[in-house]
Amino acid sequence: MPLKKVLIANRGEIAVRVIRACRELGLETVAVHSEVDEESLHARLADEAVCVGPASSTESYLNVPAIIAAAEITGADAIHPGYGFLSENAEFADTVEQCGLKFIGPTPENMQQWGSKVPARKLAASLGLPMLPGTGVLTDAEHAVREAEKIGFPVILKASAGGGGRGMKIVRDAQTLRRVFPQAKSEAIAGFKCGDLYLERYVEEPRHIEFQVLCDGEGQALVLGERECSIQRRHQKLVEEAPSVAMTEEMRRDMGATLQRAMRESGYRSAGTVEFLLDERGNLSFMEMNTRIQVEHPVTEEVTGVDLINEQIRVAAGEGLSFPKGYEVKISGHAIECRINAEDPETFAPWPGLITEYAPPGGKGVRVDAGVYGGWRVPSSYDSLLAKLITYGPSREIAVARMDRALEETLVGGIRTNVPLHMEIVRHPDFQSGRLSTKFLERLRASRPA
Repeated sequence: MPLKKVLIANRGEIAVRVIRACRELGLETVAVHSEVDEESLHARLADEAVCVGPASSTESYLNVPAIIAAAEITGADAIHPGYGFLSENAEFADTVEQCGLKFIGPTPENMQQWGSKVPARKLAASLGLPMLPGTGVLTDAEHAVREAEKIGFPVILKASAGGGGRGMKIVRDAQTLRRVFPQAKSEAIAGFKCGDLYLERYVEEPRHIEFQVLCDGEGQALVLGERECSIQRRHQKLVEEAPSVAMTEEMRRDMGATLQRAMRESGYRSAGTVEFLLDERGNLSFMEMNTRIQVEHPVTEEVTGVDLINEQIRVAAGEGLSFPKGYEVKISGHAIECRINAEDPETFAPWPGLITEYAPPGGKGVRVDAGVYGGWRVPSSYDSLLAKLITYGPSREIAVARMDRALEETLVGGIRTNVPLHMEIVRHPDFQSGRLSTKFLERLRASRPA
């Protein structure tokens, strides 16, 4: 079914990104927005804009009846969920399809397969993906202690339905596990309405490596290399790059072949990301799969030349991928992404307010995906991400130098941003040499002069 009009069930930079992709494909767009987002960039750029509720995301961007009604009123024939909000909600995807609309993303079945982490671990293991020692759903704290003693401390306690660090606890002894188990369960219930918890062996200082997959659901599956996402704060990524300096060509080729086969066998459709931990011995272990487009997808686009949003739309429209059978993805050059957030660079506290000035950087090898403009007021109701600054170069050294320059040029007035922190990161000797791990920020702060 050819598509004519796409509703974007999201906000900010990802909504703008989808609008631009649709324009290039000749498709009309509909933006939904909350009352406080009426003057947002995505609402202004779309062909039509519909208010779906007040500031609270529960009453607006998560308001399924209002979003479906907006699609029906405007005559949209497809919905793109972006990332976050409803993007991995299998019930929403099914509702969209039941209403005669196309869901631009994985199938509801794909989301159910991979969405809950304990069943996803079982599926990943059955498909031959390397795994850390772990458990199924734990019944109580004593069950957790018995399983942890089998695995060996330290372990990490995780929410099966979770993400973003909520319900996650690093535990080094049985007494601590008994103490934090009810707290983690409460956090999981509050965050995800599901208190299921499980354990995995804890890797002390891993790298976070993820592989981008793109599938048509009919047997064609592409693996577009990996991204390094090790620099994080509070389990949220700050800096991403592609490819990873820690991956050899042999590792990349072998895992690519494994994932290609796994995605075919599981019948996956659309874009997705399979996330791994890489330990100090060079072993990859499956962590989770995200059944959506990722925030950091631009770095993959830059090194492969593949427009991932364009391909998502093509697959949803029934046109398949725009690559012939047997196509081999080529990785060329290096790309880095810094997430520019409206937050204090030291405490990470959100910093909403009026943007009095906005001048993004430019020049060769610089890309900015933003959802803001000068004179717009950043609301306090949502994630603090303002823009993504991406640099590309034929080598990592050039990409890093361009990122340093681009950060220097970035002007956001009236509010605080984390640009100073990013400048410190890209100038740090460990970053320059590629010595990265999920504890990079801890090392950076420890290395500051007293």
